[in-house]
Amino acid sequence: MRGRGGDPRAVLERHAIDPLAFDDPDHPLDCTAMVDLIEYCSRHLQDTLFGLHLAEHQDPYVFGCATTLARSARTLREGLESFVAYVPVSASPECEMELVAGREVAELRWRTHLSEGEQVNYQGLLLMMKTLKMLGGADFRPRYASLTFGVGRADSQPLQERIGCRVHGRAECNAVAFPADMLDARIPTADRLLHRLLGSYLAELQAASRADFVGQVEAYVRGALADGRCSVDGCADHLGTSSRTLQKRLTRAGAKFSDLVQNERIRLAKQALLRSDHSLNDIAFRLGYSEQTSFGRAFKRSTGMTPQAFRSAENRRRLAETDA
Repeated sequence: MRGRGGDPRAVLERHAIDPLAFDDPDHPLDCTAMVDLIEYCSRHLQDTLFGLHLAEHQDPYVFGCATTLARSARTLREGLESFVAYVPVSASPECEMELVAGREVAELRWRTHLSEGEQVNYQGLLLMMKTLKMLGGADFRPRYASLTFGVGRADSQPLQERIGCRVHGRAECNAVAFPADMLDARIPTADRLLHRLLGSYLAELQAASRADFVGQVEAYVRGALADGRCSVDGCADHLGTSSRTLQKRLTRAGAKFSDLVQNERIRLAKQALLRSDHSLNDIAFRLGYSEQTSFGRAFKRSTGMTPQAFRSAENRRRLAETDA
C-alpha cells in the first residue's frame, strides 16, 4: 500500500482490523474481512493485479505450520496430501483444497466461497505456485494454471510471466497442474520425526476445531430456535462463513445442520411439555413446525412416544414421586 501511495492504517481501520495487531502472527483475522480488504485495495489503488503483487511479498509460510509439515514429508505427494489436509486448520478454515492425480497430469486445486472477487485468487495462485516450487525443487515445472473467472487481456501477459505458465480463465476450479510423475519426487528437507510429531499435533487440533465448530453451530441453533429465526443461511452469516462451507465443515465433523436443529427442537419440546401448560399446537408453532402432526411424528421418531404420551407419563412419574 505504501509503495503505491496508499495509507495502510486507514484501510485496515476501514475494514475493522486493528493495525496494531495486524503484524502479530498469533492474532486471528476474520477471513471475510481480509478478502474484502484485498478487493478494496485493488479498486482503491486501481491495481487490477493487486492480489498478485501482494503475494510477491509473501512466502509459503503464510499457510502456517501446514507448510512446515509438507516440507518434512518424504515425497511431493505426501507433502501435498498433508498440505491439503491441514491448511484449513493452520491458515484458513474457509479454504477447500484437494490434490487430483491423473495418469499424466496432477492438479492442486483450491476454492473459497467467501467471495467471487478476483484478487484473493490471484494471491492464492502465486502462493500455491511458490509452495509447489519450494516442495518440488528446481526441477518443478507447471503445465498450466486455472482460475474460475475471466482474466482481462491487459492482465493476461504479466500474470502468465509471473506464474511461469499459461493461465486459463473461467475454469471449474482454481488449480495449478504439473506432470503426475513428479508426485514421486523426493523432498530434500524430509524429516520423518518432525512430520510424525507435527502431523499428530495438527490432527489433534483439527479434531478440536471440528468439535468447537459444531458447538458454535449448536449455540446458534439454541438461540435462533427460541427466537423463531433458525436457518442455515442465518447460521452461516452469524459465524462469518458461507452456507456451503458451513455444511461441508459439519460433514467433516460427522454432523448435519438438520440433525442439530432437530435435536434442539426435541430438547425444547420436552422442556415445554413438562414446564408449561401450552397446547401441542402452540408448542409446535413455537418450535417452527408447520403443523402439530409434523411435530408429533418428529417427536415420536426421536423418543418413541407421542408428545401427549410423554407429558402424561412424566406427570404420572412426578405424582408417584410426590406420594412416595
